[in-house]
Amino acid sequence: MDRPLWVPRPDVEKNSNLARFMEHIGPAAGVELRDVDALYRASIEQPGLFWNAIWDFCGVAGEKGEGPVLRDVDAMPGAQFFPAAKLNFAENLLKSKGDTPALIFWGEDKVRNTVSWDILRAQVSSMQQFFAELGVGPGDRVAAMVPNMPEAVAAMLAAVSLGAIWSSCSPDFGVQGVLDRFGQIEPKVFISCDGYYYNGKEIRVAEKLSAVLGALPSLAQTVVIPYLGEAESVCENLGNAITWTDAISRHAPGDLRFERLPFAHPLYILFSSGTTGIPKCIVHSAGGTLLQHLKEHRLHSDLSEGERLFYFTTCGWMMWNWLVTGLASGATLLLYDGSPFHPSGNILFDYAEQEAMNVFGTSAKYIDAVRNTGLRPCDTHDLSSVRMMASTGSPLSQEGFDFVYDAIKPDIHLASVSGGTDIVSCFVLGNPLKPVWRGEIQGPGLGMAVDVVDEKGKPLSSGKGELVCTRPFPAMPIGFWNDPDGKKYHAAYFARFPGIWHHGDFAEWTEHGGMIIHGRSDATLNPGGVRIGTAEIYRQVEQLGEIQEAIVIGQDWEGDVRVVLFVILSPDAVLDDALCDRIKQRIRQGASPRHVPAVILEVADIPRTKSGKITELAVRDVVHGREVKNLEALANPEALDLFRRRAELGV
Repeated sequence: MDRPLWVPRPDVEKNSNLARFMEHIGPAAGVELRDVDALYRASIEQPGLFWNAIWDFCGVAGEKGEGPVLRDVDAMPGAQFFPAAKLNFAENLLKSKGDTPALIFWGEDKVRNTVSWDILRAQVSSMQQFFAELGVGPGDRVAAMVPNMPEAVAAMLAAVSLGAIWSSCSPDFGVQGVLDRFGQIEPKVFISCDGYYYNGKEIRVAEKLSAVLGALPSLAQTVVIPYLGEAESVCENLGNAITWTDAISRHAPGDLRFERLPFAHPLYILFSSGTTGIPKCIVHSAGGTLLQHLKEHRLHSDLSEGERLFYFTTCGWMMWNWLVTGLASGATLLLYDGSPFHPSGNILFDYAEQEAMNVFGTSAKYIDAVRNTGLRPCDTHDLSSVRMMASTGSPLSQEGFDFVYDAIKPDIHLASVSGGTDIVSCFVLGNPLKPVWRGEIQGPGLGMAVDVVDEKGKPLSSGKGELVCTRPFPAMPIGFWNDPDGKKYHAAYFARFPGIWHHGDFAEWTEHGGMIIHGRSDATLNPGGVRIGTAEIYRQVEQLGEIQEAIVIGQDWEGDVRVVLFVILSPDAVLDDALCDRIKQRIRQGASPRHVPAVILEVADIPRTKSGKITELAVRDVVHGREVKNLEALANPEALDLFRRRAELGV
């Protein structure tokens, strides 16, 4: 395609937060910032200046302290941002007041609730006092197994206001999955729901909760949120537990207090997917998370006070952490919990229309799923309020881009983004001052020295290679929990290319200065020594009407690697020789002969993580007869049996 799918309107471009920021930072940078590319260069070449300007422009509440903004600027890891600063994350998210909505919540078609800024602040105050009564303070862990609901936000804010560290997962995790995570960090308080809704069904968690609590001896108290209205009976059978309602009612709301702590004080513990072993406990800082999210919200998403920000996520995915920081910009958060297709595939678009959503965040898999249902939201919904759609979780295909502009909204800013739990933010993402090109992420984040390198670490201006970041950034993790000498942390990101962050994505630059992500590099196929990104195959296969979904692996075979493709068929489709030939022809023409699978097999299901990502590595291990070390990380571990000992693969 020789023209972009979207270009910013001149009036919007002129009045954007990003344009105002360039005016703000330009004189200090000593250069005239004529465009966003010049701003990007300045953000990399003068990082102290850039991040200091983010602090000022976004009105961060806190004290910078004396001394430099950035110490040990070339140390990676080891650079220190705002080493003398003191701040509190919750204080920055609770600056707004009044009776306008801070949170709007839909729990499928069962629950709808609005929480004003004043009510949110009151809930945080009461819960803050409750936590303090339990002795919760700086460094203590508060863990939660909760839906994406207002109480989750209030509990997180109350915990971190005292300097505690927050960690959460969704309530669909199994007992071992919860313990593999929270058992490592020994929480002082545990927050749970009494159950949740999914696909119209009530799912109770009392039995699971009892098993979890019995294996967490560090707990001083458990709080149960009454989502299904059964919290009291759940608490009666748990012993040392109290309902959310009773905990809140113990203390009248009062003035909020915020414990200002160092910029690098731990805020969140997030977890790797855990499909290849026990999950890594990734510790993120309060200051780094705040500044990075403010930059991504205000500048890259053009988020303004009073706008309505939505991301379809659970509390077990980093996008929940990204979403809640929207409060720091004065935005109203639109929370949703449950199936995105109950009672029909329209519910999220119903939500967008009825609640005047401005930013619609979702996953590439959701966009593909809507496309496969044949829905055309632009014909059935008033989406005039939606100005931006963000997509992450996996690469968004060219056809996904086409579908958004054809069937959802023709004048929307579509921002495909990529980053991860490792940095609780993005390396590459959208830009409101740049055009959107089909199949491309618009470009690197400001202040992020992103590059693509070959296997020896040499930069590649074209062609596929490893995604890296060559300079420090504030959202780098503090480290891993229970990794005192930092060996695990160093091995995860810096062992491959010393002094450079190696992210593990297979990527390439585009002629427009954008980027294409071809999947995880550890899942990259290597037939005949040629590296192939799995997303390149999915992009072709999933265009075929007979294919609902696919997963591809490399199988060790006769001294080489052969490509094996597994497909879930659409109803009434048959995987006969004719369809196999069509699949191969499509891949050969759309990708290359190297991408064509040697074997194509049908499966009824594909294993995926709790956040919905397909698990190529787990399937590869099963096919090769290796043990999958952490089944609890999977939403549907039983699906692995469909790949085990397949005679067609000679195993």
